[in-house]
Amino acid sequence: MREPLSVVVTTYNNEDTLDACLASVGWADEIVVLDSGSTDATAEIARRHGARVQVQSFAGYSTQKQAAIDLARHRWVLLLDSDEALPPGAVATIQRALESPSCAGYQLWRREWVFWRWQSPRARLNHYVRLFDRERARMSGHSVHESVHVDGPVARLEVVLDHYGEPDIAGRVDKANRYSSLQAKEDARRQRARLGWRLVAYPTIAFLRYYLLRGHWRAGWAGFIAARVHAFYAFLKYAKLHEARVRAAQGAPRHPRQR
Repeated sequence: MREPLSVVVTTYNNEDTLDACLASVGWADEIVVLDSGSTDATAEIARRHGARVQVQSFAGYSTQKQAAIDLARHRWVLLLDSDEALPPGAVATIQRALESPSCAGYQLWRREWVFWRWQSPRARLNHYVRLFDRERARMSGHSVHESVHVDGPVARLEVVLDHYGEPDIAGRVDKANRYSSLQAKEDARRQRARLGWRLVAYPTIAFLRYYLLRGHWRAGWAGFIAARVHAFYAFLKYAKLHEARVRAAQGAPRHPRQR
């Protein structure tokens, strides 16, 4: 007999992707959706899939996900984003892992939808801890790019999540702008050194890593554009951090007419 499983999802106006997400985990023992006050059909879709829906004002990505995990009734949790879905073949693999868990957590692979196509099957996949014993795991606490930290051994399952992400370039640029602001604030608290060379050089490094080393050049123009947006995110992050440092040093107002 396998360990019972709670699937946990945080949402906010995700009606376009939530149906596919929850349909892929309908076999789970429990589905928990923590919503941030959606104004679309998100909550209705969740309830249609038998999810237990609770509402809490958004408290930050990491904090919100931890709150959702804490709502789970079962010890083992599968944490999904609302724009992710499990392929049909993943069910048997996850259920086998839960029959006699040998680790405190398991990483899952993830492939990305890049604007109008899936990333090349020969491009590098990212992997994240998503299946875990919640009594031995906590969210990292980061403002952005949050992750699950596990106290114990971690293994990797041959399961590939489908991540639909942003449907167009405008959405990805908007996300880059929002995430770079959050990351700049977090980096400011760390007082990162040698900001100058990072602002000049790191966007190019970020582009080359994403486009060449991770293999997104195989996705044609979609991969090229995604790599450019990724480099733009890196530039914005360090530019905003530089701006914050200048203002802090000079006591400069946000606008010259502000007093």
